Amino acid sequence: MPFADRAAIRAAVVDREKSRSRRRLLASSFGAIALAVGVMIGGGPAGAQSPTKFKFAGSLTWYGQVPVMVAIDKGYFTDEGLDVEYKTILSSGDRLAALTAGSVDFSNLGRVAVIAAMAQANKAFYFVANIDDSPGNEGCWGRPGIKTVADMRGKKVAANTSAEITMTLLLKNDGMTQKDIHLVNLTPTEMAPALARGDVDVACVWQPLLNGLKKAVPNGNLIGTDKDTEFYKKFGTMASPDIVIMSRDLVDKHPKEAGKLIKAVFRGADFAQENPAKAADIVAHYFKKPAADLVGPIKNFHYFGMKGWPQHISLHTQQMQALTDLLYKLGKIGSDPDVKQWEKTDFIPKP
Repeated sequence: MPFADRAAIRAAVVDREKSRSRRRLLASSFGAIALAVGVMIGGGPAGAQSPTKFKFAGSLTWYGQVPVMVAIDKGYFTDEGLDVEYKTILSSGDRLAALTAGSVDFSNLGRVAVIAAMAQANKAFYFVANIDDSPGNEGCWGRPGIKTVADMRGKKVAANTSAEITMTLLLKNDGMTQKDIHLVNLTPTEMAPALARGDVDVACVWQPLLNGLKKAVPNGNLIGTDKDTEFYKKFGTMASPDIVIMSRDLVDKHPKEAGKLIKAVFRGADFAQENPAKAADIVAHYFKKPAADLVGPIKNFHYFGMKGWPQHISLHTQQMQALTDLLYKLGKIGSDPDVKQWEKTDFIPKP
């Protein structure tokens, strides 16, 4: 075979191999693109499983967390095929920050912190349920001689967070505002010693710290509780009840699992409401207290589960808007958001 013919054959073979290599490269590239598109559209490659492990953020000092604790220890989450870890985060603000950062998936916390986040246009969460309330467990205790709201005029009053809302609503009953008192910002645990020393004339706080005020100044007076406010008269709630929030990303991408989480929490709430003594036995290890010490406080709470939850959350949405409007008028938040933009319940099983 002439040299030129052999060279031509070799060139043809090389071209054929190059063509095959290009086809393999293109096929590989199209496969990678298809996989990437699948991830963007479906949240993962074909056959990827939905998440089953979640983190809940709660405190170990507030009995509003009892339904979640019960749901964990009674296996209600396990019944739904879910594994929930209880992450201890004491303050509501820190819990919300953790959820915003993606460190936890859901939480039960004070709604003042939630409203403040909404006023800042934080879209990392939805509020989805209310599972606990405790009207009458937050109030103001005065030193001897201070018996009524009118007696608070010109006096030094310690209050913060939700108790400040209760105090503000009590003042409003007598046509007063915060301008009529000297508001002192103390931490809740500082209030009893300050009241006993006379550093403040009145302190407003929640249980069990309210009982601590009574012990510190036993000859003092209960000026009023959140049951004496217009919010209680209109909504039947305390001034600033808890609210359950969930990661917006979780609810939007995995509504089925989000619904199972709430279903299990509702079961925990129903159990605690119907069996306070048994619930105390179950959750005693969280609070590091004898179960006998927890029965009374748990009985003083109202826990709300599956029954009638659509009507219940509708009422709390109205209350949240009223509270938002009040906080805006007080200058506590910089805008007055429409809280309905953060409400999401269509993923929750109907009763």
